[in-house]
Amino acid sequence: MTYLCSHIQPSYMKKLILTVLIFSVSVAAFSQRIHIGVFGGAAAYNGDLTEELFPKKVTNGALGLTVNYEVTDQIIVRLGGTYAIVGGADRFSKDTSRQVRNLAFETMLIEGSLVGEYYLFNLYERRISPYAFAGFAVYSFNPYAYNNGQKVFLNPLSTEGQGLSGYPDRKPYSLTQLAIPFGGGVKFALTENLRIGIEGGLRKLFTDYLDDVSTNYVDATELLAAKGQLAVDMSYRGDETIGSPFYPSKGTQRGSPKAKDYYYFTGLHLTYKIGSASGGYGRGIKGGGRTGCPNVY
Repeated sequence: MTYLCSHIQPSYMKKLILTVLIFSVSVAAFSQRIHIGVFGGAAAYNGDLTEELFPKKVTNGALGLTVNYEVTDQIIVRLGGTYAIVGGADRFSKDTSRQVRNLAFETMLIEGSLVGEYYLFNLYERRISPYAFAGFAVYSFNPYAYNNGQKVFLNPLSTEGQGLSGYPDRKPYSLTQLAIPFGGGVKFALTENLRIGIEGGLRKLFTDYLDDVSTNYVDATELLAAKGQLAVDMSYRGDETIGSPFYPSKGTQRGSPKAKDYYYFTGLHLTYKIGSASGGYGRGIKGGGRTGCPNVY
């Protein structure tokens, strides 16, 4: 080791030490701006099988984890992952025509998102601030329904002729898609390190098949030949209730392609700054100092 060090020129050694110091300071400064967080709340969807906002019988929970980086005091970049289940069912509708149709679905959602948050006020100077966010997301889903108590995944069944030779305009839909998340809320600075936000966010989707319902019924004979009896049974379910016992004729409306589906979350987002409150560029909540209680504005 002594031999190696003796052959390193002093100028190179100084540059090496300087590089290590700069890197260490940069890492320390970066860590001072990181908040880790957890999100918990409710998840729901709107589309062909429900038009209500957070319908009581098909609203489920959502849980997420986030890593947040302060670009400035009022701009934060959030990387998040969220798990939820959403669904809808005609049997809960007040519309008799929907009850006759008798379709239903559920799906697990796994979402990864990257959004930017903008705060109207600086939470190092004020205790409360409204904020808005927008960005992009990738999510996976796989709609299913129950038939005689058995879970049946709908995508492989081509319930509306997706991928069948007689319906070239109906392509199979991907189970991994892009979305545009946007929304807002109000965040409270409990301490300089701990914040909690009440927020709601929508996801603009680029598919109308989150619920596996979009357009018209296909010919029952063609669907039977291509996908089997289970596909026919899951495509038309009116015969299970008060609807006609006969499969609808080809072209009869099943869903509406006029608007894409969307899902949404609302809940609490709790974050904790992993750096010390006195580090970085934090200046203390106005009126409270670094050890006192912050004022409300």
